[in-house]
Amino acid sequence: MSSALLRRQCEFQLLQYVPDTVRNEFVHIGVILREQGGREPVRIRFTHDWRRVRCLDPQVNTGELESLESELRRRFEEQPDGDLLQLLRESWSNSVQMTEPKAYLAESLPAGLEELMRLYVEPPPRERLPRLSGRAAIQARMRSEFEHAGVWDLLRKRIAASQYTRAGDPLRIDLGYRPNGQIRMFHAVSLEPGVEAAKVLAFSSGALRAGVARLEKADLELTAVIEPAAKIGATNDDPERLEVYRFGVETMEELGIRVLTTSDLGRVADTARRELRV
Repeated sequence: MSSALLRRQCEFQLLQYVPDTVRNEFVHIGVILREQGGREPVRIRFTHDWRRVRCLDPQVNTGELESLESELRRRFEEQPDGDLLQLLRESWSNSVQMTEPKAYLAESLPAGLEELMRLYVEPPPRERLPRLSGRAAIQARMRSEFEHAGVWDLLRKRIAASQYTRAGDPLRIDLGYRPNGQIRMFHAVSLEPGVEAAKVLAFSSGALRAGVARLEKADLELTAVIEPAAKIGATNDDPERLEVYRFGVETMEELGIRVLTTSDLGRVADTARRELRV
């Protein structure tokens, strides 16, 4: 029997980020794949690598794009035949667009999604830019671990500190969730360029904690996720850099911020999975 006959009849659509509709320049950021007449849930996948998007629009808010992925998945679960175009228009005007459906034969939906992402969304090797570093690398690792634990879509993202501190506070905490009577928040803090980010988080932590207690009637556990010291060369071979690294860690810990490295994220994500009962 032909292998084509064993494949599933599907259709897919591409999601495009279009920051300037007049110039009509775009980057593919995700794939929607569904089986025609099938019962499997619709599959949605966004890119984890936002560098091509940032090249097109340096001011892009990738956190909101990541939230859109979770929102689309939720909408599909609640309304499989809902009007997604209307959602995109309401939330993103025309800056996120969806292509017309195209037919596609897939061995399975997961395999098909991987292939479509490889073909249309993820850049081929010759286009790869230098590896992520600094805060972007920590954020990517955070997403990867929480996705692996199956809780990514359940987390709050880019939490505006101003709702707890005061108007004008530009800080946005990367991730958070509320297990029982406590709120946990996680923020990527890179010590590779220096300690400025650590000092900003430390400065804001008191007001943030007080605001959470006042508005949410809950205790806040604020966690800074940093690189392991050796990852950025903060070793005895470079005592000056090691001193700066330790200063950043101690500055945050002195103000009650829990400091973990990316090596701890697997355990953190597993805790979130248990607490969110996934």
